[in-house]
Amino acid sequence: MEKLSRVGQAVQQKNAERQREENNKIQDEKLQLNQKMMAGEALDRRNIWEPSVYYALGKESFYFAGHDISIRESIDTYGALIWPGAVALCQFLENNQQQMNLMDKAVLEIGAGTGLLSIVASLLGAWVTATDLPEILSNLTFNLLRNTKGRSRYTPQVTALTWGQDLERDFPYPSYHYDYVLAADVVYHHDCLEALLDTMRHFCRPGSQTTLLWANKIRFQSDLRFTESFKSSFNTTLLAELPQQEVRIYKATAKE
Repeated sequence: MEKLSRVGQAVQQKNAERQREENNKIQDEKLQLNQKMMAGEALDRRNIWEPSVYYALGKESFYFAGHDISIRESIDTYGALIWPGAVALCQFLENNQQQMNLMDKAVLEIGAGTGLLSIVASLLGAWVTATDLPEILSNLTFNLLRNTKGRSRYTPQVTALTWGQDLERDFPYPSYHYDYVLAADVVYHHDCLEALLDTMRHFCRPGSQTTLLWANKIRFQSDLRFTESFKSSFNTTLLAELPQQEVRIYKATAKE
């Protein structure tokens, strides 16, 4: 009986240790989440949606177009994180080069963020202009140069673009004409959806022969409403749907 009692005590002690470890793990996860939220609030007090799932902050590594790609992320802003739509569109472009041949094509990315998609387009032979808000450009430029120098056919360009603002002044048509416009995970719960659609219309207009490729993870009803407006504005084709990632990739051209 004494031996059984000692065994029982040992089991109880082991279970208690496991429970303490699990509790500590939960507390650590809560602390990390609180730290992220506090950092986000300190950097941006605006009432905008915060993604609930992040890639690991710091550096992310990928392999596309025959090259290792290292991306530096930041918690400074949502545009400095890698989102699933960008990864999905990179994979699509690499796997469908005959269908979407970027070699020697002029390519514009709106909302380029970390630059992953622009890097892959550059490595696939495109002449790329990556755009985003002014506060994003430093990290974007760093990632682009780091991953394309000595590798790409053309040196990618970086420039500021605020959706819906000064488009005719800064990007007059047809001086700024692109074969492809890329956009990945630019639609989420923010107040610039109409400005985003205006920007898409500006670069993909009747007679331009521009192809717009848009990849997005569906999160909210507002995403679905934007999709309907998008379909009303352009001739659209659903190129791919990834149910597990809840990502859709659309091809669009201007309605004549």
